[in-house]
Amino acid sequence: MREADANPDDTYYDFAALLDAVRGIRWPARSIVRGGIPGGHTSRVWGSSAEFSEYRPYRQGDDLRRIDWKLFARSDRAYIRLSNDRSILPTMIVVDASASMAFPISTNGKWRLAAQLGVALAAVARNGGDPVGLALAGGRKPELIAPRTRRSVIQEIIRAISATQPAGSAPLAPSISIAAQSVGRLVIVSDFLGDATEILSVASRFVVAGREVHAVHVVAAEEIDPPREASMVTDPEAPGTRRALIGETRDGYVAAFAAWRDGLAHEFSDAGLAYSAAIVGDETPEHLIRRLTAPRGAAAIA
Repeated sequence: MREADANPDDTYYDFAALLDAVRGIRWPARSIVRGGIPGGHTSRVWGSSAEFSEYRPYRQGDDLRRIDWKLFARSDRAYIRLSNDRSILPTMIVVDASASMAFPISTNGKWRLAAQLGVALAAVARNGGDPVGLALAGGRKPELIAPRTRRSVIQEIIRAISATQPAGSAPLAPSISIAAQSVGRLVIVSDFLGDATEILSVASRFVVAGREVHAVHVVAAEEIDPPREASMVTDPEAPGTRRALIGETRDGYVAAFAAWRDGLAHEFSDAGLAYSAAIVGDETPEHLIRRLTAPRGAAAIA
């Protein structure tokens, strides 16, 4: 990733290979979308598109133009030809930019992966005809790009993410609540450290309202299996908090972190969110994108 004052063309080039790799990926909605502006997802509105679904008997008040007159001529009964209309699914990608995402310090692995996922998921949604936007939350400079369909929105998202360095400890939940207004699909890319309960509370309300919510849990391998040699670790969002990891202390941390991840996965899934783990270095970004956008039931929780 380049510095914030880098040439925009150079910044775009950093993501060029990933954008090429995900160009043909499609991201179908997890359920039938409410009718609205024509797009690429099956709508709840019965329409007259070319995608035939079924017949039903004519009822008073139905549009006479939707009667299948050829069938009427054969059966002497009036039937309406029904089909599934297609709608767009406005999508908002929320990326956690708090200080805990700048880990490991030597590589910024969690932030780099979160940035790649944010850009690639936005590109997949945009390539499918959906308006897409970005919210950078939890950092010192929250930023919001409203969902748009124009081509330049991906460049805007790339510039915003490339100009961001994870810092601060502001809670994500308020930013998520604002960013998710009037969208059909919400994606939260975060390590969920600090305010997972509040995030789940906000996200659950959107699920109840019929929205599609994805939780992408970014985890560094060093968080799962810290080095075995004695070390002092510091909470990046509370620098005054330090703890020695050695022997039983390390083993206790490993067990507690694994239990927390497992509990988080089940809580999010039970609330109706599509929960997925993204472990730094475990999969290529392209493979992660294919797993995250796979139709419901085709991707297992990692």
